[in-house]
Formats: sequence, structure tokens, C-alpha cells
Amino acid sequence: MTVHLEVADGVGTLRLDRPPMNALDVATQDRLKELAEEATRREDVRAVVIYGGEKVFAAGADIKEMQVMDHAAMIARSRGLQDSFTAVARIPKPVVAAVTGYALGGGCELALCADFRIAGENAKLGQPEILLGLIPGAGGTQRLSRLIGPSKAKDLIFTGRQVKADEALTLGLVDRVVPAAEVYEQAHAWAARLAKGPAIALRAAKESIDTGLEADLDTGLAVERNWFAGLFATEDRERGMRSFVEEGPGKAKFL
Repeated sequence: MTVHLEVADGVGTLRLDRPPMNALDVATQDRLKELAEEATRREDVRAVVIYGGEKVFAAGADIKEMQVMDHAAMIARSRGLQDSFTAVARIPKPVVAAVTGYALGGGCELALCADFRIAGENAKLGQPEILLGLIPGAGGTQRLSRLIGPSKAKDLIFTGRQVKADEALTLGLVDRVVPAAEVYEQAHAWAARLAKGPAIALRAAKESIDTGLEADLDTGLAVERNWFAGLFATEDRERGMRSFVEEGPGKAKFL
């Protein structure tokens, strides 16, 4: 298998394993979708790390596989390509991408599906599809522009240039830069901390933010309002408020 789901202490690691560059061929895309949906369903997975290994996150799609595909073949496949990434983006739990080495094309688009991105000092990110006479096809034109703004996204997509970790941090493409050897450890620590939090409230927060970004303000406020009121029916809300009153802030332990 080219993608594995490893679960420990409430954290599920989606581990890409297609050496040497973790090229995202059709089989890998489909496996990624399958495991993202499994991580969504599993109650023992409360947060997720996406990781490609110590040397490379994912260098992009499998160009040799794509080269033999004609227009009709890509029409038939493009939905499956996007659906595999959307399955990751829709995991209703905190998701962090642990980025080492290259995260290009589909690799960059996969990192964009996470809620938070921790990059190694050796990371290089970009959307080089234009150099192949293409555009990003797994959400890059949409998620990148939403994350860093349209002008910066157009610079990266129009030129196809790669950016190193420090520039990616300045652009807002990644959220933290650490020594390459510490990427997974820090990503796992971020996920593990949130895995101890109130699962339904975290889901509510993620859905409210993500839905609101794609809707008008009134719609976003309605989603927030409905989730906010609904959380008053949860045991986590009772536990959190009781702990606050009896012990002070930040001491609640959630199941």
C-alpha cells in the first residue's frame, strides 16, 4: 500500500509511502481517500497528521502516468483526483501537515487540505503545473488563493516557481518552520494536544470556519449560531463549564 494509517494516542498519521518521491498516482489518490474516510469514521482518531517521511512530503502527481492520458481519460479521472483531496480537507478533526523536502503540485495541494502546516527548514513548496502546460487540478487554484490571497497565489501558479520554507512562512503558506528532523515530532505534538480536547466542539469550530469562508457573512453566522447552541447538549460542554467553575480555566479533561 502506498498510504498507511497509523493510530496512537488519539492521533492518526496518514503516511505516504511511495518512494522515492511519493508521486501521487491514481492508486495512491484512491488509497488516500479511503484512509481519510476511515480516519473520519474512527472514534479512536481525534486528530490527524499527514506525513511523507523524513526526506520528501510529495513531489506531485505521477507525470508518466498522466502523460498517456488524453482529454477523455482526464475528464473521467479529474473528479476522482479532486475527491481524494477533498476527503482529506473534510476530515472533521484537526489535521496538520508535516512537510519535509518537496511539496510540489499535488503535494502542495495535499498540504493545503490541512488545517495547519509545519514545514522543515529543507522544505520547498510550489505549484509547477504551468510548466507542463497545465494548471493545478486538485484544488490548488481554490485553496491556495483562499489561504494566501489571490495575488500571491497567482504569482506562484502563473510562474510555477518553488518557494523555500522561509518564504512560504512569510507568504502564509506554512504556519511554522522547524529543523527538518523535528517536523514529525512537532506535528504529532500539535495533533496530540488537540486530540485531548472536546471532539464535538473542535468539529463545530472547523466546520463553522470552513463553511463560513465559502459563504456570505449571514450564512456563516447562522452556521456558527446553530453549532454554538447545539454544543449546549453535549457532555463536553457540561464538563468544561463545571471544571471552569470549580477548578478555574483550562483544567477540564474531556473524554
